[in-house]
Amino acid sequence: MQAKRNYQKELDRILERLEERRQVPSLLLHSCCAPCSSYVLEYLSCRFRITVFYYNPNIAPEEEYRKRVEEQKRLIREMCRGYPVSFEEGVYDAERFYEMAKGLEDVPEGGERCFRCYELRLREAAKTAQRLGMDYFTTTLSISPLKNADKLNETGLALAREFQVDYLVSDFKKKDGYKRSIELSQEYGLYRQNYCGCVYSQTEARRREEQKQRKEKERN
Repeated sequence: MQAKRNYQKELDRILERLEERRQVPSLLLHSCCAPCSSYVLEYLSCRFRITVFYYNPNIAPEEEYRKRVEEQKRLIREMCRGYPVSFEEGVYDAERFYEMAKGLEDVPEGGERCFRCYELRLREAAKTAQRLGMDYFTTTLSISPLKNADKLNETGLALAREFQVDYLVSDFKKKDGYKRSIELSQEYGLYRQNYCGCVYSQTEARRREEQKQRKEKERN
């Protein structure tokens, strides 16, 4: 049986090599939202020249998308850590996401629809990293306990080969990364949503909340 890869240890080794060589490479950081990016920016902005790439056509409605974009921009302005961080926004094309999700609307969160959504967003990140001549690209998505880090890294590494841009492997939830993102969100007063962004995850979040409320009523 093949041993499970420890992406955090792999990232540690990459960072050690860069420090030994005194290199400060460029990194295109795909961000799903400001709260998730907070820890990653704190962690990596002293080691990379980062461009935050906000490409999330899965987010609905558009008003929610715009709100999250502005929070991302505000965090970058207010969070003075390490090297200067720049921002690039991708095209908001919700129809592209719905076309991708066709036939998978009823798949539970964390399944094939989510895996295809990873690929959709990471593909655009890889393409943008290639266009901008970046040394690496990666995503903040692995900080979430609800996201599959193995699938994210597998997808990122495959796209790295396709676009000839190195993928920075990660599992940002390790080393208390998720916990730290919550602390930073409180520190900067960031808007934290209770669903990943798409209408399907929003429906599941509402269902979970309704179940929670029913159980509380039954106990009372």
